[in-house]
Amino acid sequence: MSKTKRLCMRIGFITLALMLTWSRGNAQEKVTISYSSIDAPNANWYIAQEKGLYQKYGVDAESIFIPSSTTNVTSLVAGSVKIGNGTGGAIANAAVGGANLVAVGSFINTLPYELIVHESIKSPQGLKGKSLGISRVGSSSDVAARVLLKALGLEPDKDVAILQVGGSPERAAAFRTGRIAGFPSPPGTIHLAKGMPHRVLISMADLQKRFPFPYVCATTTKSYLASNRDTVRRIMMALIDATHFFKARKEESKKIFAKYSRQNNEAYLESAYEDITKLFERVPLVTREGMEIQIKEALARKPSVTLKVEDVVDEAIVVELEKDGFIDRIYKQ
Repeated sequence: MSKTKRLCMRIGFITLALMLTWSRGNAQEKVTISYSSIDAPNANWYIAQEKGLYQKYGVDAESIFIPSSTTNVTSLVAGSVKIGNGTGGAIANAAVGGANLVAVGSFINTLPYELIVHESIKSPQGLKGKSLGISRVGSSSDVAARVLLKALGLEPDKDVAILQVGGSPERAAAFRTGRIAGFPSPPGTIHLAKGMPHRVLISMADLQKRFPFPYVCATTTKSYLASNRDTVRRIMMALIDATHFFKARKEESKKIFAKYSRQNNEAYLESAYEDITKLFERVPLVTREGMEIQIKEALARKPSVTLKVEDVVDEAIVVELEKDGFIDRIYKQ
């Protein structure tokens, strides 16, 4: 073989090796991500998908909608989803049951709910013997219903029945048809009741202190976090970027929100946007007080189990992103 041919082959092998190295270094990680609601508090999850932000940070994401945080948590435990949206209550209940879950951040740390009831119900006593609609047992709407009822001096399940109905549109429909007397509502949802006479009996804003609750938590299993920490970091970067997008680009965010919620009611879109943009965390750390409350509630059902906040929360990635200036850079765009 001539020197020229040997040189060409050598160059070819080097080029191929470089191409393979480049390909491995730039290949995007494939991962299934889920969000639990089409309401505005979850908008950053589907904005990240819609605007290609997962890909921007090197993650080839399949983003899917799995109604209710409790079902999302079940999917995480089963391994069909790698990162999903779980509430503090759903995480704590699953952990008490033996699930190896961890929240790596929380984008909203309170329950943005109000209790909508028929106009004829003018006092808490008017709710006695009637039903409230929630999405699913253990969900944030379930927690909100119980907190608001107790604030009114009513005993959940005993004084007022709590029924699983579905998401916000389904609750509004059940309310309109008279199946339920009321429902805990995220901001703006009442506009979907289409003229049904109603009143707000109580709101979380009426409580003396904002109820601390890890509401929109980026959740994964401890094993996935341990073996795929860089992927989780990149996903958190995309979600933080999407949160900033929601805050900074109102009209485009409302259009995306309308697309995913399948609602074009301007009053609903505007009200939900204005309320939620104030609640999105710039630095998505988990409220420790809120998680402690949820752990206490979960342990009341299984007193033999030991569980601490540190067992279900790992905020190291968010702390790193804040410390290295990533979050500041995003919000200066």
